[in-house]
Amino acid sequence: MAEWREMSAGDLGRAIGRGEIDPEELTAAHLDAIRAHEYRDRIYARVTEARALEEAAAASKRAKAGQRLSLLDGVPISWKDLFDTAGVATESGSRLLEGRIPAADAEVLANATHQGLVCLGKTHMTELAFSGLGLNPMTATPPNANDPALAPGGSSSGAAASVAFGLAAAGIGSDTGGSVRVPSVWNDLVGLKTTSGRLSLKGVVPLCARFDTVGPLCRTVEDAALLLATMEGSKPADLRGASLRGTRFLILETIAFDDIRPEPLAGFKHAIERLTDAGATVTRGTVPELADAMALSGVLFTTEAYGTWKHAIEAHPEKMFGPIRDRFRLGAEFSGADYVAAWQKLDRIRAIWAEATAPYDAVLVPTAPNLPPNVERLTTDEKYFVTENLLTLRNTRMGNLMGLSALTLPTGLPSTGIMLMGRPFGEERLLRIGAAAESALR
Repeated sequence: MAEWREMSAGDLGRAIGRGEIDPEELTAAHLDAIRAHEYRDRIYARVTEARALEEAAAASKRAKAGQRLSLLDGVPISWKDLFDTAGVATESGSRLLEGRIPAADAEVLANATHQGLVCLGKTHMTELAFSGLGLNPMTATPPNANDPALAPGGSSSGAAASVAFGLAAAGIGSDTGGSVRVPSVWNDLVGLKTTSGRLSLKGVVPLCARFDTVGPLCRTVEDAALLLATMEGSKPADLRGASLRGTRFLILETIAFDDIRPEPLAGFKHAIERLTDAGATVTRGTVPELADAMALSGVLFTTEAYGTWKHAIEAHPEKMFGPIRDRFRLGAEFSGADYVAAWQKLDRIRAIWAEATAPYDAVLVPTAPNLPPNVERLTTDEKYFVTENLLTLRNTRMGNLMGLSALTLPTGLPSTGIMLMGRPFGEERLLRIGAAAESALR
């Protein structure tokens, strides 16, 4: 049963369909592993054992009757602690929301449940999802799978750890500026950032609603495609026969390689070699206007975040980790006029980006330009926290600002990744390209 916890969600689903794995035994194996794991309380905020066992029992009956609801019927996964779960606390990693118990599941969780997925529990995260490092001294900081002393990446930190440590077949997180992709890359996972508006945010604790997205952290591109479909209630992307032959990629040199550390650069170069060997055509180029968009990040993200949480924060500022609280408060520096003007400018730059990148199937950059930093130093050195957090999210934030779908893949070098940025609502095409790239990288 130990090998089950290393299998992809898709492979588990197929094994259930063949009668080789029973969903009740599979879920019990995961619950037992969670219970015995040394980092259990740093990864899971709450384990929904009773719910998981009930859902697994129902999945087992359907499997035996030949009435499975989907390929993933009976597969156990984790959920970031900002997805509402009926009758179970959902606190978004923050003491400000301590004891918050919603009456209903988030819509994406309800959709997944209707497809037969099993909910193992809620994973720890950065406070209110506002950091890419995954550090949370107020509740818990999950470990990095490659070195527990290093940051796990955030804000979907526990989601990544639950998968990387074999405590869930996949994890569901959210991505506002990189919060699915950063923990995925630092824990050697696949992470999909969906287009804003593609998946429902009903029942999802907000950070910046105009940028917030829902996405999976998982072991394979196929899993990302399957999980997207289950949360949406749609048909999964057809990945059969995916090839890089004739694919055109643009390596974006604008900003993405500034101050990059040697290891992420080496991982990226290694990945590019594999992609070109597999038949992809790679061009290097720039989109100069992207720099102007990046400069709007402060007003766009912090204004909406602080506008959403100002009253809760200022009522109990002592309940927050200082650097996170201070980042929220930066939003007070901008006026409504600043915010409106910034969105108008961003819309113009998005149009320029769309035209400049139209000839290419995807735009490529290193997912994160740095490696996971040391947790102890992040906790004690505030300047280091700020600089590393900004660098961590720089490349991923490009996809959010441009309103794109984006996929990160492991390069084969620990904690380094290559990010493929596709078109808005172009997830199916991006996933096919990603499946071919995944094959080349392996």
